[in-house]
Amino acid sequence: MSNNNGGEFGAFFSGFLMGGLVGAATALLLAPQSGEETREQIREQGTQFRSQAEETLAEARAKVEAVAADIKRRAEETQRRSQAVLKEAQAQMDKVVEETKKAAEEVEEEAAAQVEAEADA
Repeated sequence: MSNNNGGEFGAFFSGFLMGGLVGAATALLLAPQSGEETREQIREQGTQFRSQAEETLAEARAKVEAVAADIKRRAEETQRRSQAVLKEAQAQMDKVVEETKKAAEEVEEEAAAQVEAEADA
């Protein structure tokens, strides 16, 4: 997941906060109520706004945790695959080394036999 999603969430959350503040200020300016009623309404809106903010934060945390779990799972899978590839490469390299040793021994034996044959001749 790209870093852009974090920026989008930050922009959304900032807009959410600004919208709440502007809405509260507008309600205060246009309220045809007494001071006590206005204060009570402000408390209710503040409580509601806080609840919405906590909800949004909880959702964001859940998404971040899900993404983190997915990244961890993918990293572990990549590590397992890499280890398997490494073991296979090691096995192939060991096989090539053995075949090279055998070929070198055969060449050495042939050369010794040829030298011996020339010495006898």
